[in-house]
Amino acid sequence: MTVAIVLFTSDLRLHDHPPLHAALASCDEVVPLFVLDDGVEATGFAAPNRRAFLADCLRDLDSGLRDRGGRLIVREGDVAEEVCAIVSETEARVVHMAAGISGYAQRREERLREALTSVGCRLSAHDAVVTAVAPGTVVPSGAGRDHFAVFTPYFRRWSGEGRRSPFGAPRKVRVPEGPGSAALPSRAGTRGLSPGLAEGGETEGRRLFTAWRRNGLASYEDRHDDMAGDATSRLSPHLHFGTLSPTELVHRARTSGGPGADAFVRQVCWRDFHHQVLAARPAAARSDYRPKQDRWRTGRAAEADTAAWREGRTGYPVVDAAMRQLLHEGWMHNRGRLLTASFLAKTLYVDWRTGARHFLELLVDGDIANNQLNWQWVAGTGTDSRPNRVLNPVTQAKRYDPDGAYVRRWVPELGGIPGSAVHEPWKLPLEERGRYDYPEPVVELSEGLARFKEARGLD
Repeated sequence: MTVAIVLFTSDLRLHDHPPLHAALASCDEVVPLFVLDDGVEATGFAAPNRRAFLADCLRDLDSGLRDRGGRLIVREGDVAEEVCAIVSETEARVVHMAAGISGYAQRREERLREALTSVGCRLSAHDAVVTAVAPGTVVPSGAGRDHFAVFTPYFRRWSGEGRRSPFGAPRKVRVPEGPGSAALPSRAGTRGLSPGLAEGGETEGRRLFTAWRRNGLASYEDRHDDMAGDATSRLSPHLHFGTLSPTELVHRARTSGGPGADAFVRQVCWRDFHHQVLAARPAAARSDYRPKQDRWRTGRAAEADTAAWREGRTGYPVVDAAMRQLLHEGWMHNRGRLLTASFLAKTLYVDWRTGARHFLELLVDGDIANNQLNWQWVAGTGTDSRPNRVLNPVTQAKRYDPDGAYVRRWVPELGGIPGSAVHEPWKLPLEERGRYDYPEPVVELSEGLARFKEARGLD
């Protein structure tokens, strides 16, 4: 019997899984393996919401494999050591996995390759598993240019790139009897979970996409910024954990066709765009991609403002609503992400890394590429061609939450204020304002704008 190992990482699915497809095509038996990586734990990236969602994903993956005659093998510890242990137990001669993109994933892959070589085993890293188009596939013309730094030309080239047809899920997975497994993790007992955290797993992801494709995709272009309507796909956690394939999503959306599908595919491309930037510039996870010589605020006043931002008590209702949604769900509407990030980095002039770190502590879809590079885009230190734009939370709220329904949902103490007046409670008569347990704004918007312009040397 020939044996291959399939190392699952950020690709926790059976549908459209190139490493699994290749292993099943070339070997008699396959070891589906997931290692609870102690390196990830050590970095602090295994936040409670993501740990719980991961537990859902692994249990669903194991269930899917058992339906096909197999099972998921779970180990804990150093990835290279645990994979080599399975090689020794099964005499496997090849390990298949998705190619790494982040700096951590690339280093882990290289260590694994070296360790496997030393025991006579080959590593096959597959591209376009985590993304629809692999980083480095689409690059600008010209010597020494290894990635696109501007989205629009990347999108044009990405859109014309040929793609494979998605693979179906295997009908049968034969797993050797020998390898033992640690117990599957469970979300039960995980401390610090957001109470409204969504369910994870490929089964739930596919159900969610099927329902949204039927009922939400066609109107996505018109409604994706409707904060109260909640008309986005909510698929980002499933893309982060790989319970859904970006290649399959693009394929199925294009099959549906129409402006909504085009707008959705564009968002999938944004995700690929950030991954190709991070793959080429791993340091962008922690350092300015385009430095602006910012002298970010520090000290007690800045710390107090940041605490108010984290708690959803800034005095700007749409900002506070979005931050409270994050606390409750471990997820936030995309327009809310833009507004809260702009408010922290530009209106309060607090280092974007402070905000990015808080988001990673809570976001179930907390992805290094998308989180860090979106924060840099908003802060004006990333790929944005208009780095000094400042989003006015009141103007934005009136545009994307015109009757205040989103704010009243998440800031219930303002529920008695009708219509768009809820976005500016400080304008209410003094005796009426006293009826609401809600703070005054932490800063005047004009003051924050002036401070930001002075810091950036703008007229």
